Amino acid sequence: MQDTIWLSRTEALIGKKQLEKLTKSHVLILGLGGVGSFAAEFICRSGIGEMTIIDGDTVDPSNRNRQLPALATTHGQPKAHLMAERLKAINPELKLHVINAFITPERVSELLNLNPDYAIDAIDSITPKLSFIRQALAQKINFVSSMGAGGKTDPTKLQVVDISKTYNCPLAQHIRKKLKKHQIYTGIKVVFSTELPDKNALIYTDGSNFKKSAYGTMSYIPATFGAAVASVAIRDLIQVND
Repeated sequence: MQDTIWLSRTEALIGKKQLEKLTKSHVLILGLGGVGSFAAEFICRSGIGEMTIIDGDTVDPSNRNRQLPALATTHGQPKAHLMAERLKAINPELKLHVINAFITPERVSELLNLNPDYAIDAIDSITPKLSFIRQALAQKINFVSSMGAGGKTDPTKLQVVDISKTYNCPLAQHIRKKLKKHQIYTGIKVVFSTELPDKNALIYTDGSNFKKSAYGTMSYIPATFGAAVASVAIRDLIQVND
């Protein structure tokens, strides 16, 4: 077991047995953008013993308003490597697998074959996200999926629900529609916001990496989503209910 002196406050809250469970768990985090980077940080600080992080992107100046590794000094650097350095600085004993690659439908199978105890879907592109959800369900991998964090300003509107109960979220609506074609209607735990996105904040992109558009974002919203998905993963791993 790791040296857990730095986790004394966590142990005081959840107990030694549950903390040991976390130190023996493996969490996979797909995507290290606004949601995924904060989720990775919170998962690491919880005392998780093993993590796999994946993202093939580099820091762009426009990332600095919301992404943990994005600084004026890190432009052009790989997000996965920056986050790896940060996570190991938090917990040098962390067993960390770093994959500096874009999440494609073909790569999803490879990632799930790592057999994580839990996975956090922070993918912001439709096709890879759908591929992950379908394959994770088929392989009975426990996971939580982040829905749309863009175009919103009120962090108090977040909820954790089955995807069938989502509303006011264009991303969730699109995912539900696509899953319906595969007779998948429920069984997917998601974090979403009931706040309607500001349509005026929609930005069209060049379509690279399966992403044709995005919404403008506020610094604290993706971070709040990241905290929420991390909390779901941790509570599920130690079987603490709402």
